[in-house]
Amino acid sequence: MKILPTLTTPRLLLRAFTFEDAPEVQRLAGEREVASTTLGIPHPYENGMAEQWISTHREKFEQGQEIIFALELRSDRTLVGAIDLRLKTAHDRAEIGYWVGKPHWNRGYCTEAAAALLAYGFETLGLNRIMAHHLSRNPASGRVMQKIGMRHEGRLRQHTKKWEVYEDIEIYGILRSEYLTQ
Repeated sequence: MKILPTLTTPRLLLRAFTFEDAPEVQRLAGEREVASTTLGIPHPYENGMAEQWISTHREKFEQGQEIIFALELRSDRTLVGAIDLRLKTAHDRAEIGYWVGKPHWNRGYCTEAAAALLAYGFETLGLNRIMAHHLSRNPASGRVMQKIGMRHEGRLRQHTKKWEVYEDIEIYGILRSEYLTQ
């Protein structure tokens, strides 16, 4: 059985989710403002959804598909969000995704966690490319991508639908060679 690593940053611990996290996941991810700016979070976030989501993490990790981390403050063990790396190992690439609970916005936690995940992806996993995307109407997510050195690669117009509205998607990426020269 593979062991999910724990990553540390100055303020955060990136660790495996446990079922004890489920109530806080439901509270944080369940806020309309958080769900509104992500593609994978439903609203309303109903009872049992957090437990069901957490129950998928081990298998995805063991199969080399996805590595999902809880973002926890090192100072007081508060859960603030989630970050993941969806792997395409045949192509040595991955996609970062993340969300942070509204009470923890604008504190740099996502940037700190994403930088740690880039390092893990390039230095430990040996990836060649890491990309990310965000809804065009969520520029704060794009600023996270820019701060960790990703380049804007384009916009996919009306690429997806969120709550019956077609949404533009902004695409960002960084190559291993670019990461190593930052």
